[in-house]
Amino acid sequence: MKELVEYIAKSIASEPDEVVVTEEDDDGRILIRLDVAPDDKGKVIGRDGRVAQSIRSLLRVAAVKQDTRAVLEIE
Repeated sequence: MKELVEYIAKSIASEPDEVVVTEEDDDGRILIRLDVAPDDKGKVIGRDGRVAQSIRSLLRVAAVKQDTRAVLEIE
């Protein structure tokens, strides 16, 4: 799932080299942290959070396929 978020974020970001995605297991759920350049935060979050919500939806579908839960934090 880390690869999915990383691929999407790098596709959106102006500075794809500064995209950092970390994944950690936290009490049966997967916590994914996405860190991007300050100029790219607006692009990754999107107007009214629509892009971030879409990424979370795709992540939720991937998590259900693996029979787990996933949470995305954008930093």
